[in-house]
Amino acid sequence: MDTLLTSTPRLIVNHESWKNSWKRTKIETLALLLRGALEAEAKVGLKMNIEKKRLANLLKTLPALRNPTIAQLSLAGWVAVETIIDEHIVREIIPQLKAAGAEGIIEYPLNKVVY
Repeated sequence: MDTLLTSTPRLIVNHESWKNSWKRTKIETLALLLRGALEAEAKVGLKMNIEKKRLANLLKTLPALRNPTIAQLSLAGWVAVETIIDEHIVREIIPQLKAAGAEGIIEYPLNKVVY
């Protein structure tokens, strides 16, 4: 097998449409959503719970799009951690997260990632 053709998505806009502010706003919104969908293709979300005293160690191992979201759980001394990471590293990082004390690890697909 061999690659015969490679393509990339392009958004082409009529010059007159681009001058119309209402149409321009709609086009920019569409472009934002398309970029978000393309960005999400290679990323996944991860959620997990961990004891608060083990959180610092977990954060050393956990990559994130920016910074992970950390929320207090109803059980005292525990937090929920949520992050977005590249899909290709999930297989490697889940065992490391488990070893760091994470429990209830959930991986989920993303529809859009908008920066």
